Parts: sequence; structure tokens; C-alpha cells
Amino acid sequence: MGFLTEHPGLLTTVQDRGRYGYESFGMSPSGPMDVRAFRTANILVGNPAGESALEATMMGPALYFETDGFLAITGADMAPLLNGRPCPMDQAVAVRAGDRLALGMARTGCRSYIAFAGGLDIPEVMGSRSTALQNRIGGWYGRRLAAGDRIGFRGGRGELRLPRIAPTLPPAEGERVVRVIMGPQEDCFTREGIETFLSQPYTVSREFDRMGCRLEGAAIAQKSDGNIISDGMVTGAIQVPRRDSPLSCWRSGRRWEAMPKLPR
Repeated sequence: MGFLTEHPGLLTTVQDRGRYGYESFGMSPSGPMDVRAFRTANILVGNPAGESALEATMMGPALYFETDGFLAITGADMAPLLNGRPCPMDQAVAVRAGDRLALGMARTGCRSYIAFAGGLDIPEVMGSRSTALQNRIGGWYGRRLAAGDRIGFRGGRGELRLPRIAPTLPPAEGERVVRVIMGPQEDCFTREGIETFLSQPYTVSREFDRMGCRLEGAAIAQKSDGNIISDGMVTGAIQVPRRDSPLSCWRSGRRWEAMPKLPR
């Protein structure tokens, strides 16, 4: 078998390398938000870099192991505990049947990844095991994990020669400069508006999900009221809505239906 989910955390889903080639049909590619942390976790336990793993957002799950195996936790520091003791991150760890792993609230970062040797025993849907929440397919019945879910390991326990440790990256801090390519609606903005957009700082607000995020910052002057015919959104696109509205940065080709507001 694998593990029993005793507590699912805030938003824990199964993700793998992603589901590509279906964006034109309104299908999100899904996949990990933090690709580097995701791949590192898989490599630590001897998996292919794109193997299925758990992605935990803001607060992690509590798992009870029903079989022996190996795991690795990377990404956000959610103060993981194994049988009540601190569990090291960024390295492979052996677990035994009867062990309990618990992740708390993120102290740094936003998303943690838990990879298991052999990957997760979940069927592929359209070539991927990733959960597409808005499409309700893939992963564990197309949804986030819930208490009582049992997920097996697809591969055998195998053996790993420990230690297997990856360098821990410091959390991102301060400002980052982002390269921008102006889009086809560039002529909708005044010269001053474009200068504002390219020179002023913008911060990620509390309104975000796996599809995109709201950005807060200086208003960008437009020549009209900003109402235009909707375009398809591509990964990395920045949408400037009507005046005095925040910017939106999209991760994939579909807009979200409801932007969750995380608690302060």
C-alpha cells in the first residue's frame, strides 16, 4: 500500500510533470508550481524528475504510512515532523509502516513537495497524473486530498543508499526584475502608463491560486476605460484590467472562476 491521509492540509494535490497539448481545449497543463523544488524531491528518492508527488499549499498534510518507503520534502518550510520529531528537508528519509508525517503552516515560501520512492499509484488521465482542479480530472479523483484518502506507491520499496542530500536554497527575498515583452494591446496605454508599468514595483497580493495571482501597485494609465474583447491567456501573461483594478498574472490558458482570499 502506501499512506493514509489523516489530515489533508489546506490544499494538497497530486502533481507530476504536467498535462500538455490540450490547452486549446481549455485544459490546464497543471503540474508543479515550483518546478525546481518538485524535481529535486523526486531526484532525491531516485524517481524520474517528473514523477508524481504531493504538492502542499500554505499548510501541509498529516500522513500515516502503511508500508515502508523513502520520501523527500522540498520547497516551503512547513516544519515537518516524523513521529513527532523534526524531519529533515531536502534529503531522502526512510519511513516504516506505522510512521506518521505531519507538516504544519509554511514558515517560509508557499508550497512544499513530498516525493515518494516509486511514485504514487494513480492512473494517468490524458498522459498525466496531475490534478486539474478546475477541470476536475487527474490526481486523486480530480480533487484535493481529504481525510481518509489512501494512496499507494506504484514502485517497490527498493533501496537507496543514504544520505542523499540536496543544497537548500535560501527563500526569495527583496525585489526581482522581470523581463517584459509588450503585447498586441500596447497602443491602448498612454506613454505615461507604459512608463509606470515598466518602472514601478508590484507585489503579489493575498489573492492567488494555481491559475494566477493578483498584483498590487501603481495604476497604469489607459487611453480608454480598458474594456476590450477577451483574449486567450498564455503562461506568463499579465492582464491590465479597467482603471484602478489590480493586475493579474496568469500561469496557464484559463482564467480562474473564483479567486480565494487567504486568511491574514
